[in-house]
Formats: sequence, C-alpha cells, structure tokens
Amino acid sequence: MAKTDTRDARATIDQIKGLEECGCQLVRVAVPDREAAAALPAIRKGIAIPLIADIHFDHRLALLALEAGVDGLRINPGNIRDPEHIARIVRAAREREVPIRVGVNAGSLPPSKSTVKTVTERMVDAAMEEIELLERLDFDLIKVALKAFDVPITIAANRAIATRMPYPIHLGITEAGTPRKGVIRSAVGIGILLHEGIGDTLRVSLSGDPREEVVAGYEILKSLDLSRRGPVLVSCPSCGRTEVDLVALAIAVEERLATMEKPIKVAVMGCVVNGPGEARDADVGIACGRGRGIIFRKGEQVRTVEEADFLQALMAEIERL
Repeated sequence: MAKTDTRDARATIDQIKGLEECGCQLVRVAVPDREAAAALPAIRKGIAIPLIADIHFDHRLALLALEAGVDGLRINPGNIRDPEHIARIVRAAREREVPIRVGVNAGSLPPSKSTVKTVTERMVDAAMEEIELLERLDFDLIKVALKAFDVPITIAANRAIATRMPYPIHLGITEAGTPRKGVIRSAVGIGILLHEGIGDTLRVSLSGDPREEVVAGYEILKSLDLSRRGPVLVSCPSCGRTEVDLVALAIAVEERLATMEKPIKVAVMGCVVNGPGEARDADVGIACGRGRGIIFRKGEQVRTVEEADFLQALMAEIERL
C-alpha cells in the first residue's frame, strides 16, 4: 500500500514506481476525501500496475474513485453499513467491471447482536453478510480479506471463510509493526495459510518503507516455493568454527543481489561442516575457510580465491551465470 498523501499525486506516483521496481503487482491508496479522489486519474495514468482505492465511511468516495478509473475497490463492512450505499457502489462497479474487496478488520467490526461470539466468528459473520448482500445485488467480482493483529485469530478466520465461499482471499496481518518484528508476525500468519493452500494475494503490513513490504512478501512466497522472482541467499549463521567475517560477506552479497530478478540460488558458507555441501547445492556458492575460499558453480568447484577477493570473485561468478 502506498504511504504518501494521495492528494499529492506526484509523490504517490513516484512511490508506486519504486514499488513497481521491487516487483509490486497491485497497489492500494487511501482515499480519505474528495481531494484525494480527484488525484486518482493522474495517479492511474502515471503507474503501470492496477490501482485499488481504499474506501472508508463515505460511499460517495467509492463512486468518485470508480469514475476516476481505478481497477479495484476495498470497502470495510464495519464502516459502510447502509445497504443502499453499498447498492450504489455495486451498480457503478458492475457497469465498469471493477472488483470489490470486502476487507474485514478485527479492529473495526460492525456491531454484533451476539454477546458470546468470538472475534473470529464475528469477522466471518461480517464478511459473509457483506458477500451475501453483494450476491443479492447480482455482483460476483468479489475478493475477501479477514485481517487482525492477532495471528491465531487471522489464521482461524481465514480457514473458516475459505470453506464458506468461493472467492479469492487476500492475506495479511494488519498493523503487524515495524519491519524487525512485523515481518516475523506476517511470515508466520501468511505462511501458514499459504502452506494450507489458502490465499491468492497478500500484503505484508509494516510500519516502514513500503518497499520493505514487497521484499518481505516475495521472501515469504519464495520460502514456500510459490515464487521464483529474484535470488535466494543461503548463508550460514556463523559460529566458533568460522574463521572469516562471514556475516559481513553475507550482508554485502545480499545488498548486491537486491536489484537482481533472476531466480538463482546463492550460498555463502563459513566452515567445513556444511559449507561445501550447501555451496555445491546452490547455483553459485562460496565455502570459506581461513584466508581462502572455494567458489562452486552448479555443484562443481570453479576456483580457490583469497579472502580479500571473496566478494568480487563470487559476484563475478554470479554475473557469468
């Protein structure tokens, strides 16, 4: 999701272009008022990926966003509650064949008549009520998201909704936190659901640079063999057997690989226990010893290099591959 003030079209376009470079495939922008809605045509024209308008409270903003040419809407059943307002949105979306995401957040659920239902049950109920309303309005371009900060609640809610309706599911742990901890929460919640075959799109919600969200999303997908975009870096954690500055080397390699899109596996290993085996298993790898290291390519030893040349030699071999 873009984190700029949507009313500033130029800044928003620039940020989205940066996200495109990271591999972002869909982008959502907040539309808090009419001025933000007025900026949408310029933003849509200035970017290459589908643009989704995030709408809260005021259904008229959804109508303006549709007129502006957005590719998708996100509405929250917890804060657009008037069925007639939803009906107006649906009619306009149907005319333009624009999908609607029913986005349910644990923190903004509509009032419940039950005093005993769990948060998970209330989330599923809210989603199903909105889905059924859309279906009664003869609309089926529907996507669904059930998000919470609590990982077990998010998992339970998505498992439940997946058995009750046929529409695509968008995954995420909302308000997950700063990158250091939010990536972990997101990887656990999103990863479990993806491993179970639940989920069609995802967002890693972090309090930080939105490019970090895209990078983290791809790492989650790559860890489950669901994406092959960009390199996979295998590096040992280092221990008392390591006789080189392995951590610094791994970080330097990771930085160099950040702009690459080829799906190659690179290993940076630091001792004789697992090093040679892991390096041989990679497309390109280095097994480091005291003052010297062995470069491997596709399982074959290529050459031995001095410690001062570790980074340069490894990157040169990657470029040759």
